[in-house]
Amino acid sequence: MDRLVRFALAGGIGFATDAAALWLLLSATPLGALSARVLSIGFALCVTWQVNRHLTFSPSSRGIAQEGARYGGVGIATSVVNYLVYCAALFALPGLPPLAALAFASIVAMALSFLGYSRLVFDR
Repeated sequence: MDRLVRFALAGGIGFATDAAALWLLLSATPLGALSARVLSIGFALCVTWQVNRHLTFSPSSRGIAQEGARYGGVGIATSVVNYLVYCAALFALPGLPPLAALAFASIVAMALSFLGYSRLVFDR
């Protein structure tokens, strides 16, 4: 249970990172909500790897490159789910603010992320 709480904290940090990057990209660049989200997801994935590595699970017995590749693989898979839910929410509810769609999509992807990271990356 303690690990799940730490994972939720790491997810909160990742969400804040994702939301801040999305807001910054939307307000400071000509990018639209869909393309800006691709970049914000990538940035948040890098941040959450380090937070999960040091706070939630601790480093795996693998080398950092192999661990990073596994984390990236799981992260990309769950990010695809996250992005598809985000896009579906924006298309289904055209007046929905992008940050609200981000919150909804992040909650949906959180369970998949925990299972993937704990089992396939950090062997816990």
